[in-house]
Amino acid sequence: MQAGPLIGMVAGESSGDFLGAQLVAALRERRPDLRFAGIGGPKMQAAGFDSWYPMERLAVRGYVEVLRHYPGLLAMRRNLRRRLVKERPAVFIGIDAPDFNLDLEAALKRRRIPTVHYVSPSVWAWRGGRIKRIARCANQLLALFPFEPALYRDTGVGVTYVGHPLADEIPPGDITRAVREQLRIPAGRRVFALLPGSRQSELKYMARTFIQVAKIMLQWLPSALFLVPLASRETRIQFQIALWEEQAEELPITILFGHAAEAIAASDAVLVASGTATLETALLGKPMVIAYRMSRWSWRLMSRMRYQPWVGLPNIIAGEFLVPELLQDEATPENLAQALMNVCHDPAMHERLPRRFARMHELLRQDASRRAADAVLACLKAG
Repeated sequence: MQAGPLIGMVAGESSGDFLGAQLVAALRERRPDLRFAGIGGPKMQAAGFDSWYPMERLAVRGYVEVLRHYPGLLAMRRNLRRRLVKERPAVFIGIDAPDFNLDLEAALKRRRIPTVHYVSPSVWAWRGGRIKRIARCANQLLALFPFEPALYRDTGVGVTYVGHPLADEIPPGDITRAVREQLRIPAGRRVFALLPGSRQSELKYMARTFIQVAKIMLQWLPSALFLVPLASRETRIQFQIALWEEQAEELPITILFGHAAEAIAASDAVLVASGTATLETALLGKPMVIAYRMSRWSWRLMSRMRYQPWVGLPNIIAGEFLVPELLQDEATPENLAQALMNVCHDPAMHERLPRRFARMHELLRQDASRRAADAVLACLKAG
């Protein structure tokens, strides 16, 4: 088969890698001749994507942390832009990572390369002033949540609500027993999933805190078992070093390479860093405590731009505090352990949450990758 048009793509972290892989597969189903290249992770590469740079170099969160890596990121974006301009993809798709992708999209759009931004940046929680900038940079925006298109109504950018691929991939219903059998978890164990983040910069601030939470929980519940899914070899090594630093190698912790959905599904409750994993936890119907820590200066800057009371996706979608959020100075091991114990033993929460999460699942289950592929192919034809 003759090689077809090139689709340029950039994903900046594991959640973007998941979205990108699903989209590549959906596009390949319609157009087997398409080629895909740019920056992507292992899931995208397994789907046939050619990654020109390691995705892990983009997986940095927090202003101070980004500044530390800024010269290298700037050089990588400049070199990537030159190569994309030379290759002239039929469409460029920036998957999340707005601080990296939007400037790249703007440069390509000026050269008449159609640009798609997949995942509306969280303008509804932080930095709402970016809405106009997004409209300048992208020809088309693919929105994961139903409340997002209205935010862009007067900007001129095309917006398509596609739903969330996680909601399509995760089956409705309770799969706890089946997953526990698959993981060979003994009956009678209390199981907690600990998800300290997918980025190395997140584990820097979260790993030791989560390990300390496990120590406290084990004092209260001696039969507790902890599952820790990690997204990359680097974060796995980082977590193992944190275990050694905390002298906690003997804790009943099972580290999984990936398999976040299985860890969540097998759990009684989840301690999770704010991000896409909170939505995955909700779609699997599990009670959770959302935590987040970053550098003090990054937190001060982010706090000034925050204009919603919630940061966790389940709470944002619900428009209320369905699950507790403990952020920065409040996210102490003692506070997190107590909150995790509370959600684990609260009968009202166990009765109410599954119903709310089931409605959320139905709302987001829209065959997102097919819808996203339709929008991209429309841009391809228009270009």
